[in-house]
Amino acid sequence: MERLLHTPDGVRDIYNDECERKLKLQNKLHEVLKGYGYRDIETPTFEFFDVFNKSVGTTPSKDLYKFFDREGNTLVLRPDITPSIARAVSKYFQQEKGEIRLCYQGNTFINNSSYQGRLKETTHLGAEFIGADSPQADAEIVAMVVDCLKSAGLKELQISVGQLDYFKSILKDVIIDEESEGKLKDFIANRNIFGVESILDQLEIHGKVRNALMALPELYGSVDILEKAMEYATNEEARAAIVRLKEIYRILEYYDVAQYVSFDLSMLSRYNYYTGIFFRGYTYGSGDAVVKGGRYDNLLKHFGKDAPSIGFVVVIDELLSALKHQKIEPEGCDEILIVPYDSNHERIAVQLACTMRHQGKRVVLKECSIGFGPEQATMLNKLMKEYLTEK
Repeated sequence: MERLLHTPDGVRDIYNDECERKLKLQNKLHEVLKGYGYRDIETPTFEFFDVFNKSVGTTPSKDLYKFFDREGNTLVLRPDITPSIARAVSKYFQQEKGEIRLCYQGNTFINNSSYQGRLKETTHLGAEFIGADSPQADAEIVAMVVDCLKSAGLKELQISVGQLDYFKSILKDVIIDEESEGKLKDFIANRNIFGVESILDQLEIHGKVRNALMALPELYGSVDILEKAMEYATNEEARAAIVRLKEIYRILEYYDVAQYVSFDLSMLSRYNYYTGIFFRGYTYGSGDAVVKGGRYDNLLKHFGKDAPSIGFVVVIDELLSALKHQKIEPEGCDEILIVPYDSNHERIAVQLACTMRHQGKRVVLKECSIGFGPEQATMLNKLMKEYLTEK
């Protein structure tokens, strides 16, 4: 019986004020997305396994919640909503040649090991800009991220922007196997210079490529770091990647959000579907990024539609944790008013409560069959004078 009262590891109940704060935060962020002209989309909580398989490049199979339908098809609870939207867009917007702006919110499920201390069910709210491959589209998404975090009440925030094409372009000049590339990514992302050096020694990579890869762990900071990155660029594609970042930053200055943006070319994603610009949003009081996003120009090809795309997701649970640590209260819960009554005042109390609710108030009727005294009568009279219109 005791087990029936508990939730499994990695999931939890959210109720009363906490639940209301969460919903109000989601509504506030949703309004920001709508303000940019994004339209809502809902996709299923579970999909066919192929939507999230290795070729798409999302969560490893071992971390997926898998089950079977009656026909024997393997289904998974979605670990990520972006591939689901890519599938839906490829189905319903196959002939659409213009730009598509979509936004969503929903829960995702990843079967992390319990020692990681992370929730296995989290709420995501995000946006996808499909059909545009331009610095303007990249800047719009980053600006929207900043507006979302500011609307949540954050004053201290940082959007760290990387460029995956820069790393990929440097590697084009050498031969490297998938396993070594994965290790190299990890060493660079962890700023482990000795690890990077050991991999390069094993692969016998020298010259400009070696210098560029060795420099990557140190290429982070303000916009000035882009000039240094340009010096290490080994080919025209790498230089174009840096030029793209400069152009994005220029446009972000028009949005008046450039002060929240820094650059980190050592930031590399394990998600294979990301291409080009890649970013994370940080603030203190959270153990992980509160926002994750980037460009994924090749993802929709897996579902039959060739369209450049960029998007982001706000991890609502992480954002709420950060707001709590910073003692920033999202828009507070509305006061619940109590209307007391006894048998002699039942009719007027019900009519009063209905009137108050029509005026947008939150009202609880409280029967006081015993103990309806002068104090309760005074409260009832006060509410009647305040909310009932004189006839």
